Amino acid sequence: MATTLTIERAPPIVRITLNRPEVHNAFNETLIAELTGAFESLREDEATRVVVLQGTGKSFCAGADLNWMGKMVNYSFAENLEDARALSRMFEAIDHCPKPVVGRIHGAAMGGGAGLVAVCDVAIATPDAQFAFSEVKLGLIPAVITPYVLRKIGYGHARALFLTGERFNAETALRIGLVQHVVPAEQLDAEVDAVVQNLLQNGPNAMAAAKMLLHAALVLPSDELRSLTIARIAELRVSEEGQEGIRAFLEKRKPNFGAAP
Repeated sequence: MATTLTIERAPPIVRITLNRPEVHNAFNETLIAELTGAFESLREDEATRVVVLQGTGKSFCAGADLNWMGKMVNYSFAENLEDARALSRMFEAIDHCPKPVVGRIHGAAMGGGAGLVAVCDVAIATPDAQFAFSEVKLGLIPAVITPYVLRKIGYGHARALFLTGERFNAETALRIGLVQHVVPAEQLDAEVDAVVQNLLQNGPNAMAAAKMLLHAALVLPSDELRSLTIARIAELRVSEEGQEGIRAFLEKRKPNFGAAP
């Protein structure tokens, strides 16, 4: 049973809430392990169509827990390697989740917390949200989150923000692409629900395939990527979901992709 998360299952939606409000939902070993397990368990969960990632209390996620960091001071190189691998696995589990991940962002999203925002497919923030890649302030670097942040905000913005470690607000996060919507706090839940409902109208297999294709597009040579895109669109056109979507479009009706409300 999770001790640092709450997981609310209301198919086809799962809400995963970071639940360490007393430390602004900062990471420790337990939270990292439980968040990894939660997202890995969703890979084959056909009942889940959309995941909402959020934090309880005053913040989304303030980065690393001070007590956890205190332990690191005495870690050996080998222990630090193992610790970094666990953190990397967590971000990979979220990033490679075949379900759309919607981030509900408020308060602080610092360091690794900003990395969590980067692995959300759609992030919605309140105007008071604050972000930073502040690791350099501690003589460190935003190491394991770098690939995800670069994909989200681009090299130029990452270069400046990684080196300055400066805080930036929600409007800046919107401008650089870290978040996709900024809404007043009283409208946050309604906006999250609107995004979720929009996602539920889409083919779940198509969304999973789109996420896979986006990942592949970053690493495959152009000829392999071209072959993949040709094969995938052909497969989806003849799939049950693709056939239903095409027929619904031609018949001017909503497609029946399953249990979306």
